[in-house]
Amino acid sequence: MPVLTVIPLSIPGCLSENAKAAIRQANRLFLQTDAHPSAAWIKDEGLSYVSMDDLYEGSADFDALNAAIAARLICQEDAVYAVPGRGPGTAQLAALRLAAKDAQTELRLCAGVGYGQAALAALGESPDTARVCTAMSLSNAMIDTRSTLCVEEVDTPLRAGEIKLRLSDAYPDAYPVSLCVMDAYGAYAAHTLPLYMLDRQPAALYYASTVLIVPPASLTELSRYSMEDLLSVMRRLRAPGGCPWDAEQTHASLRKSLLEETYEVLQTIDDEDTPAMCEELGDLLLQIAFHTIIEEEKAGFTMQDVTSGLVGKLIYRHPHVFGDTAVKNADEVLVNWEKLKKTEKHMGTQSEVMDALPRALPALMYSTKVQKKAADVGFDWKEAAPALDKVYEEADEVKAAMLENNDAHIEEELGDLLFACVNVARLLHKDSELMLRAAADKFVRRFKRVEAAVLADGKRMEELPLETLDAYWDKLKHTR
Repeated sequence: MPVLTVIPLSIPGCLSENAKAAIRQANRLFLQTDAHPSAAWIKDEGLSYVSMDDLYEGSADFDALNAAIAARLICQEDAVYAVPGRGPGTAQLAALRLAAKDAQTELRLCAGVGYGQAALAALGESPDTARVCTAMSLSNAMIDTRSTLCVEEVDTPLRAGEIKLRLSDAYPDAYPVSLCVMDAYGAYAAHTLPLYMLDRQPAALYYASTVLIVPPASLTELSRYSMEDLLSVMRRLRAPGGCPWDAEQTHASLRKSLLEETYEVLQTIDDEDTPAMCEELGDLLLQIAFHTIIEEEKAGFTMQDVTSGLVGKLIYRHPHVFGDTAVKNADEVLVNWEKLKKTEKHMGTQSEVMDALPRALPALMYSTKVQKKAADVGFDWKEAAPALDKVYEEADEVKAAMLENNDAHIEEELGDLLFACVNVARLLHKDSELMLRAAADKFVRRFKRVEAAVLADGKRMEELPLETLDAYWDKLKHTR
């Protein structure tokens, strides 16, 4: 089986003797480019090679280029492919692997020193603590502002502009960065500049070997923050010497805040207030982080445990997306979701499904969910009309209980009446919580109009009989 050996040329002065020997002894030698300083010694020694520079000039796009390079390299004899820096990029390597597999050629990859490691060394930085990536892969990379970021192949002003836009999501515009440029001898010189000036440098500074190094930032230096930053702040607040109030909070003491923040998010949805929603979602996220940090301190669970459980659940309950299950519409998705949830939580009966409903839900919402769970196994009316008859029946039972003057019986029958009303709303596909809220809001609006009218007549509401107030109400209830 023929062998294609890919050897990174690293930078001048950093290529191993074994790599040099393999290049010198190659039956067929290919260079990604002979215009790079790291390839100068090959030309100086007069070695015979074929360069890919003509393919770079003649290819319409990178996919076509990588396919052309792979086609040239893969043949029925051993070959060596020498690439500047630490080796071919991800897309080119994928093309080589595919072509080698089709041609039954063994592909061997050698290690080398990349531009990033060399630039970090020139600045006195350890590569062990830096995240190194290429400019092409930066768009998909997670940016951790707490550690050094090293971006290779800042080869054009356009590429530098793309990098600047990506980094502006995490760093302030004036954040100091280092643009490291390699000379003909492989030595790096650093140019320190604010981030917003990254794509405004002389054209000669942008080259395949040019590296951008972004130093770690403290929280006070940043204006945009990540989830990990939030957790770091919470840990600091609860640590010795932090905030006394935050340090003494428990799950129980925060319960009310969690509920309030949830309702404040709901209010922004009702108001269609997107900026306020962004802020309130942040307040809600704070509660989630707070509870998670409390458990982290007790070795209960971490935020990664929370997100791992969530992501795993989403994958499991969406087999039509991550598996081979077929669904016709959203209704089938919900049916499958409930079946998978029941299996996942080892629920054998529908009563166990009902028992799993959170009792802390608002009563109207809890009642609706209970009724839906009963309906899932057929315990339900087919339409709303019979359920409405049940409302009248329950109202008569309330009257009977009132005649008995029995408080316990009255409460029980009023509860049944409310539950029956929820059932009618559910069968009509209406949200009881929202409708009752709307009814209460409508009452407030009408009450304000009545009070204003009474005051305009020089009277006070508490001084008037109900019959008079009711007349005001009937007169004003249809006004806007």
